Amino acid sequence: MPSTRSVRFMQVDVFTSSPYKGNPLAVVFDADDLDTDQMQTIARWTNLSETAFLLRPTDPDADYRVRIFTTAYEMPFAGHPTLGSAHALLSSGYSPKRKGRLVQQCPIGLVQLAEQNEGHWAFAAPPTAFTPLATAHHTALAQAWHTDALDFNAPPCLVDNGPAWLVTRVSSAKACLALRPDLTQLERFAQDTGIRNFAFYGPHAEDGPATFEVRCLITGGDIGIEEDPVTGSANAGIACLLTEQGRRPGDTYTVRQGTALKRDGRVSVRYDEDGTTWIGGRAVTMIEGSIRLP
Repeated sequence: MPSTRSVRFMQVDVFTSSPYKGNPLAVVFDADDLDTDQMQTIARWTNLSETAFLLRPTDPDADYRVRIFTTAYEMPFAGHPTLGSAHALLSSGYSPKRKGRLVQQCPIGLVQLAEQNEGHWAFAAPPTAFTPLATAHHTALAQAWHTDALDFNAPPCLVDNGPAWLVTRVSSAKACLALRPDLTQLERFAQDTGIRNFAFYGPHAEDGPATFEVRCLITGGDIGIEEDPVTGSANAGIACLLTEQGRRPGDTYTVRQGTALKRDGRVSVRYDEDGTTWIGGRAVTMIEGSIRLP
């Protein structure tokens, strides 16, 4: 007979304090008895970019463990599920082992989170691998995105902190928002390089709404190309790449993302003297109740 057991469920909007302006995440509590197939079934049903499952930690230093699923596969780490899971856990009444700190256990290891101010948390960017895009592919990248606004003085680089993104600087926020793919050229570029996840960032004017405008676009799905509303892993990769390339705009900066999708995601970045890069944002609870298990 079908299961009648249910557990607590939340849907939260991440990287925003305004409902419907961030990136939604489904969170399933008390998921210890679920197997991988059951988690994937639920994630496929929620039909969100990610669904997070909260479990008891197996590492004594961790506050909780999380498994993160897209509609098709499990991810070792993702940024907006990290902040969204923390928000959901704290909203449920959980008291951290250390005041103002949380430790998340996930497949990439332990991820540190710290409270920046009331309701605003940040995660420590995980270790990141950098692979510069071969110069021979620069022209093809520009053709694929139908633009002459890519800033090759900051060489495009594949950054991998769980997900992998090709991070490319654009001359301005306006040029970033104007990017439009040439699908034929983009598919050719993807076949030649194996790269299908693209993260672009362009600077705003000094009096603009943020330091950078960011867009994250994914190719190869059934719909051809998909844009992510607000992306924690890519923003962590961009922040770490700015350090790697000696292009930090200061000890702190801000990001606006999701503009092209009529969203208004906001990301904060802070560099600590000890070398930690913090990626922060707010979250708001949208739906709260229970979910029937498969």
